[in-house]
Amino acid sequence: MKSFVVLALAVILAPAALAQHQTFAVNPDASKIKMTLNTTHEVVNGTFHIQSGSIEFDRSNPKMSGSVTVLAGSGKTGNESRDKKMNKDILKVDQYATVSFAPKTYTGTIAPSGDSTIQLSGVFTLLGNPHDLTIPIQIHMEGSKATARAQFVVPYVQWGLKNPSFMFWKAENDVAIDLNLVGQVSN
Repeated sequence: MKSFVVLALAVILAPAALAQHQTFAVNPDASKIKMTLNTTHEVVNGTFHIQSGSIEFDRSNPKMSGSVTVLAGSGKTGNESRDKKMNKDILKVDQYATVSFAPKTYTGTIAPSGDSTIQLSGVFTLLGNPHDLTIPIQIHMEGSKATARAQFVVPYVQWGLKNPSFMFWKAENDVAIDLNLVGQVSN
């Protein structure tokens, strides 16, 4: 009878155990953000440095909180003069030192281990202006280690940034982002 009671409690309390609040702490040095901008003469590839990131979530509730913050002036494309122009004229890093994404909700299921794919909705802040954005994220959890990968497009001109085109060199109005966050999950 005693083992039946223990088993019954385990079945009843199992959803509560899965409902625990967790934090994904991003390791900025192990994480990467790559960008790709198509132009008439070349494909511009670059990287940005993540300053910080912490995302709070609960597997039983689709709400999330926290943010991932990127240093706007950390962008490197392999061309120093292009990077200076990007920082000064497009990203305006003197006024807006960071770019951030704050997750709000998700759809799908986050598995306690292995692979999961969710749709993550939140607010992407660029030049101090918030923009709603929903992106697919592939998550891999192994013990306390976790990675989150996403590929999405930022319509930077539509969001108020200047297109860097000049004379015969024309750039597209959207930039592709490849995000790879690496970190630890804790209770």
